[in-house]
Order: sequence, then structure tokens, then C-alpha cells
Amino acid sequence: MLVNSYIEPWDFEEVSTTNHEESTSTSMIGTSSPRKLRATKLVNTMLRALVTDSQTTFLMGGIGSSVMAGHDNCHYDSYESQMERLFSPIWQAANMEFIFQNAGEGGGCGDSFQNQRAYREHESLLRWIQMLPKQPPLHIFNVGKNEKNGQDVKLVEYYARYGFNAFYMRTGFFNGGHDYETEKKEKEIDRFSWGFMGDGYHNTTRYGELEEDESRRDSLGTVMRNWHPGPMGFQLTSDSFTYVYTHAILKALDIIEKEVSDGNDPREKWDASTRPIFMKEDLPEPMFCDPMYCVVDEAPGCLNYELPTFGQWGPRVEDPDDDLNPYLGEVQKWNIWHKDNDLWYMVGKQDSKVFREREDKEMCRHLDACGALSASKVEDGMVVFRLPKMEVGLVVICGCCGKNVGQNMFINNDNLEISFNTVPLNKTTFDVWPTEKCVRLLNKFPTSGRESETPTGHHYLAVKMLNDGAKVMISHVITV
Repeated sequence: MLVNSYIEPWDFEEVSTTNHEESTSTSMIGTSSPRKLRATKLVNTMLRALVTDSQTTFLMGGIGSSVMAGHDNCHYDSYESQMERLFSPIWQAANMEFIFQNAGEGGGCGDSFQNQRAYREHESLLRWIQMLPKQPPLHIFNVGKNEKNGQDVKLVEYYARYGFNAFYMRTGFFNGGHDYETEKKEKEIDRFSWGFMGDGYHNTTRYGELEEDESRRDSLGTVMRNWHPGPMGFQLTSDSFTYVYTHAILKALDIIEKEVSDGNDPREKWDASTRPIFMKEDLPEPMFCDPMYCVVDEAPGCLNYELPTFGQWGPRVEDPDDDLNPYLGEVQKWNIWHKDNDLWYMVGKQDSKVFREREDKEMCRHLDACGALSASKVEDGMVVFRLPKMEVGLVVICGCCGKNVGQNMFINNDNLEISFNTVPLNKTTFDVWPTEKCVRLLNKFPTSGRESETPTGHHYLAVKMLNDGAKVMISHVITV
């Protein structure tokens, strides 16, 4: 039911415990099936985490929009929170901690909800994360059915050696054997309609069965709140990822046991320090993504003011008093803003009513909030970004808060001057990209003129208010 709910079913029986190789080794790629390569990559990930003495945490990250954020539910009921509770005891047995960092951010900030079908972005992300130190596998969560007719199907086979796969929630429900189609046709029962309680197998979640509050127990049986899954849909999703990853752990333990019984120290082969380093030429040619931006040796850099945000900065705001700041002495008074959401932001009316008077209501609070660096007056001056090392010279700036703010906020705004390496940029060269809240300022490094020079050794982006006007709110600065 669960392993078959992906574009390609997981099969860990093909992973050898006696001759286990890297899924990216040249010899293995030429002789192994995509299914074996995919499973081997996931087993390899677990294996290295278990034997590396310095690793005390297994970290999983999720990015996306309101589905990932768990909106229209209590945050406690999101699949990431459910998975933390379900998967943590396994890692605790290894004296490790499992953390799922949920970086889902609602569409109200202007971010696109098209991520479930954005195959070009999926390919780019997959290639970029292989440039990271731990080269994690990428798994997509889709709330619909696996029709096996999208471009991700091609990517799953093409990038099998990197563990790529996609889970389809509704397919998971159908795989359990319940005849949803006949039930809908003959009894007019649509369990995937908004607010329906009970998935055909259970009336509530496992933890819902322990609830004394009947309203809360019933609410936890909701499959789909609307286009967002409810707790029952999220439980299946949590179960699926946990089930697959646990199979990979069990296979990894078999390999460790075999190494030890043969008198070998598994750390010599599988410690994280022995992981091969990938360069862009080590990956196959891209199928869909733009080679200029997805065939690179370093993952993109990003400064993100939306919450929550994890990881390291890419660009950063330069200290106005720093000697290397090319605008030293000029006014630089832009302010950081975050939307102050209350406890019931995106919780949903049903759970808001249930938890209003409960002492444990804090479990409902969502993590995400819009954020930006903002200015609206001449007296705010400018903001100066020190850009990280770039490979291509792509510079993108995004605005808050709306899905189509990029054109008017940055291109059509006569009150705004945008400079690169102290040279004002010609706005006619800008384009809205990759979504309508963002604008591409540079598609590659300038090759001539003062803007191509870096006297201090760093590239700088400056955004300056020329006149009082509409508020400018920068949510992201992205570089490649």
C-alpha cells in the first residue's frame, strides 16, 4: 500500500548486503536497475548517518507552500509534526535525534503553489542538493493520484541513482483496497470531498482514538480540509515516508552487521567523511531545467525574510559602517518586517473552536509568516547586499506580499534605483522571473564596464529609495 504509492515502488530486496556499493559508483550505474539504484541511495543515506560518530541528528527538510505548512489544520497535525512523533523513537534507539524542519510558507506571501507540478524546478532542486555536503535524496509529496503521465515520471527513472521519487497521497488511499469509485458512484460518498471524515479504513487518526474530546476526535478523521489535506491525509503521508525510510534503516543495519561479523569497521567505508564529492560534470545532462542555472558546482544562495527559514545565508545585508561597504557614509535605514500572525492564523474554524478554551492550544500555532526588508521614504536611504560567491552571476529579487508584485514594485517603480557594484542598472533589461513576485536583475555576470569590477573582492547589490512612495518590501535575494 505505502511503498507502491510512489511513481516507482520502493524495493529494498534488491539492495545487496554482501556487495553494497555507492549508488553513484560508475560500476554500479552500468549494471544495476533504476529501482536498485534508487533504493541503494536511500540505504546509503541512512547507513552513513548511523555509523558517523559526529552525527547526532538526522535532519529532514521540507519546502513548499500551504500544504507543506499544514494550513487549515493545527500545526500539530501536519505530516511533518506527525512524522517527528512517529519516526523519532527509531533514531532515539541509535542515540540520535530526528528533526523535521518544516519550511512551508503559505501562498499569502506570494509564493507559488505550483511546486507539486513544477518538474523543471524539481530537476533543478535535485541537481543543486547533490552539490551539498550530504547529497540528500529528493522526494516530492503530491496530494493527488499517480497517473504516471507527468514529466516527473521521466525524472524518477533518469535520476534514480540519486534516490529521486514522488509520493502520491490519494494513490496511497486507493492502494489499500477500498473501492472509492464504486462508493462514490453508488452511494454518493466522496471521501475526498472537503471536510469528509473517515478514509474508508478508519474514522480518525491513531492519536485521535485517544482523544476524549469528541469534536477533536472527529476533526482528526478529516481526509481533506479543502485542497489541503486534513489530519487523516497527513497521517497516511507521514506513515508512507516513515515506512519507506524505516525499511532503508533496516537494510542499513543488515549491512553494518555484515561488516562487523566480517571483522571490518563499517566507519572506514561509510563514515560521512568518505562520501564522494560531486562536481557538476558528475551529473548527467539535464532533461528540462536551464543548464545555465542548474548545471553548477554550488547550490544557489538565498536571503529569505519569510518565516521559517533554516540554513546558511547566501546574500547578506552589509553593515552600513563596514569599511568595505561601497556606500559607506550614505543613509541605510531599511527595516525588517514580519507579519504578526495570531495563534489562530490558518488553523481553520473547526479546530479553532475546539481549542479556543483548551490549555494545549499552542500546538495549533503555525510557523510561517510573511516577512521582508522594507522602506517607503527617501529618508530610509538604501539597503546594500553583499552577495556571496557566484558561479553564473544570476541575481533575482522578490517582493512581498502578493503573487504578482514584481513588475510594479521593482520594474515600473520610478522611486527606486537598483545598482550592481555601484552602477545603476537599466530596468529595461529586467524581467519577471521565475514567478510573478520576483524580478531577474542580472541573468549572468556583466563582462564589461565598472559593474563588472569588484574593487573590494565582493559583488554588491544596492536598492535605493529616490522619492517617497509606495512601500518596497524585499522578501528574497537569490543568486547563482
